[in-house]
Amino acid sequence: MFFFLLNLALSDLGSICTTVPKAMHNSLWDTRDISYSGCAAQLFFFCVFMSLEVSLLTIMCYDRYVSICKPLHYGTLLGSRACAHMAAAAWASAFLNALLNTANTFSLPLCHGNALGQFFCEVPQILKLSCSKSYLRELGLLVFSIFLAFGCFVFIVFSYVQIFRAVLRIPSEQGRHKAFSTCLPHLAVVSLLFSTAIFAYLEPPSISLPSLDLALSVLYSVVPPALNPLIYSLRNQELKTAVWKLTTGWFQKH
Repeated sequence: MFFFLLNLALSDLGSICTTVPKAMHNSLWDTRDISYSGCAAQLFFFCVFMSLEVSLLTIMCYDRYVSICKPLHYGTLLGSRACAHMAAAAWASAFLNALLNTANTFSLPLCHGNALGQFFCEVPQILKLSCSKSYLRELGLLVFSIFLAFGCFVFIVFSYVQIFRAVLRIPSEQGRHKAFSTCLPHLAVVSLLFSTAIFAYLEPPSISLPSLDLALSVLYSVVPPALNPLIYSLRNQELKTAVWKLTTGWFQKH
């Protein structure tokens, strides 16, 4: 789990650094400018880290499923080599998905101006600027990526159904509470990420509003990566003790 948390932390850091610094710079300098190459780079790395986030959350769910439902097979199914292979596959598939989406998106001619209605470069907003029929190719690839992500979400839901069935059979109330407190934050972040991302990418044009698009993009691109470190680090008792000592010490001094 800590090995996957390390990869998730790198993914969260990369996702935040891809969008937030440029958005803050534009806000402070009252501008909305970004170069063509800068937009392409931002889109590529955002796709990498978001695809990686989905893959890692799915793998971590599988890790929990095996540890709770098949504990005697944990060493066989999730040994160090298997974990390394799954992490490598997640990174490789994320780079491949990002490369295909970026190449397809920026091969389209832009004939509806060059102003994005968003605080960072993302595929749906760029497709709105294109009037070429070839955008259907990128739209098909985008829908395929969304269905893959939805497949991961279905796998996560199915795994958690099995996990909760196993947890409810635990005779100890303390054991059930510990299992639920470990799983529910992860499930909440997964639900927020998938629901907002799928709605943002499959939003019907008839209800598309700039304010709604902005809110959805913040919810799936900024909030989950920002919450993940807090959720998973506060599960660590030593860290909670250190934060408590730091907080009480500050209040005693002031």
